Amino acid sequence: MILPKNSHLRFLIATAGLVVLILILQFVLPVIIHPKIWEIVIFMVVLSFLISLLNTFLLKSFADSFFQIMVLAMILRFIASLAFIGIEVWPQMENILLFIADFFVVFLFYLVFDIYTFLANLRPISK
Repeated sequence: MILPKNSHLRFLIATAGLVVLILILQFVLPVIIHPKIWEIVIFMVVLSFLISLLNTFLLKSFADSFFQIMVLAMILRFIASLAFIGIEVWPQMENILLFIADFFVVFLFYLVFDIYTFLANLRPISK
């Protein structure tokens, strides 16, 4: 299967795959899915999309600072994720460990996608 070249379309396909996987797991193994999983997914989708827009804008403006822009994006994602976890866990949430585990899995999914697009963007530069 050939993936589309548009990164936003790839992002949409990856997100749809994640949503389908979560829906399947909710029916098969509901014990491992926290009730706030959809808040986690929506947060990560919005955060990742905004960071990709920021990356696109910064790369067009400062093409020679590719590595610094990509590291900045990963740091912003990490700090925003810590803030989200802190805000969600603060009011004494039930089953905090499951929430953090689910968040970590979704975070890793989008981090792997970000690293994949990072490496895909490195190929044209290395030629």
